[in-house]
Amino acid sequence: MISNIIKNKSTKLFILLAGFFITNAFIAEVIGVKIFSLEDTIGINPFAIPLFGNTFSFNLTAGVLLWPVVFIMTDIINEYYGERGVKFLSYLTVCLLAYAFFMYYFAIHLVPASWWNGSKVEQGVPNMQAAYAQIFGQGIAIIIGSLVAFLIGQIVDVVIFHKIKQWSGEKYIWLRATGSTIVSQFIDSFVVLMIAFYWYPKYISEANGKAWPFALVMSICIGNYIYKFIIAVVLTPVIYIVHYFIEIYLGKETATAMKNAALKAK
Repeated sequence: MISNIIKNKSTKLFILLAGFFITNAFIAEVIGVKIFSLEDTIGINPFAIPLFGNTFSFNLTAGVLLWPVVFIMTDIINEYYGERGVKFLSYLTVCLLAYAFFMYYFAIHLVPASWWNGSKVEQGVPNMQAAYAQIFGQGIAIIIGSLVAFLIGQIVDVVIFHKIKQWSGEKYIWLRATGSTIVSQFIDSFVVLMIAFYWYPKYISEANGKAWPFALVMSICIGNYIYKFIIAVVLTPVIYIVHYFIEIYLGKETATAMKNAALKAK
């Protein structure tokens, strides 16, 4: 039975795409706690553009390295497996991420070995438990923001992709793939940061006083989206390359049948 599943090319392809999709989503969530300077990373002076009363530069969450890839994977899966395939993977990913956050929380609260806390002092980490908690303990606001933004972004991506494909047919792969990604990334960029750093700490846990200024959140949102927009456009040729190899792997007849079925399935 298992060998029959593995031999089926469409099933094997779905497993491969699903694994890559979920893995990228997980990595993006974990590395997203870091805020990095894009200009300093590539060796240029910060832009320092006045925006919303702040000096705007490309200070981005490290998660932007992978989220465009996740949304492109969404479009590839959408093309061959339809709305059901993408929604199934999206719901599964959200559940797995929630499970992962729960396990992170549990692991953080395990009592550390007495020698472990200071085991990396020579490497510049005076307290390993604190460092561990900061990396994996993203906080309920970030968790809620990430999961809500991801799910909304995925659903929007699916809807726009299919609307464009129903209009264009097999033509304009770049339009439905890049177009749906650009819109969904816009929503994702703003929702996650607004929930995590402004709405939740201000209205749900206001006593903590940890809400970022609205102008600061907006400037970071815009920076993240500009970066994602550019990357989505730059990666457009990759979509054609992936399509090309999938068509070779599946065969023209099977690929066409899958795409037609994906377009009709709800």
